[in-house]
Amino acid sequence: MSSTHLSLHYHLVFGTKDCQPLIDGEWRARLHMYLGGLIQKAGGFPEAVGGTSDHVHLLIGLRATHCLAKVLQDLKQTSSEWVHARIGVYKFFWEEGYGAFTVSASGISTVKEFILRQEERHQRRSFQDEYAALLARSGIRI
Repeated sequence: MSSTHLSLHYHLVFGTKDCQPLIDGEWRARLHMYLGGLIQKAGGFPEAVGGTSDHVHLLIGLRATHCLAKVLQDLKQTSSEWVHARIGVYKFFWEEGYGAFTVSASGISTVKEFILRQEERHQRRSFQDEYAALLARSGIRI
């Protein structure tokens, strides 16, 4: 085979430091657009970005040459700096950890809808409960 073919999609989840509800609805969409732009700038493919006041979800496609941990480190650091400089929320930081889950091509539309309906979903379920369910569905024990 002379070509390389990839379908490397990831569902990423990370929260604000100490789960503080710092992502205000007034600028949340701008943050989501900025995060998507950072993925594009890094050579990735943002499929969906969503979240609430204390966390974000991203569905992204990456190339084989990307290092997932480095992409996340850059994404979180650069977006925190953006929030400080552009929004003026200087106490804004992301938690150190994150969740990263692979997504099959057949699951992309389901995950995309899940991400884009975050505000609605969190009227019924906390971020902590949702994240625990994601871990359980992925076979990760905490």
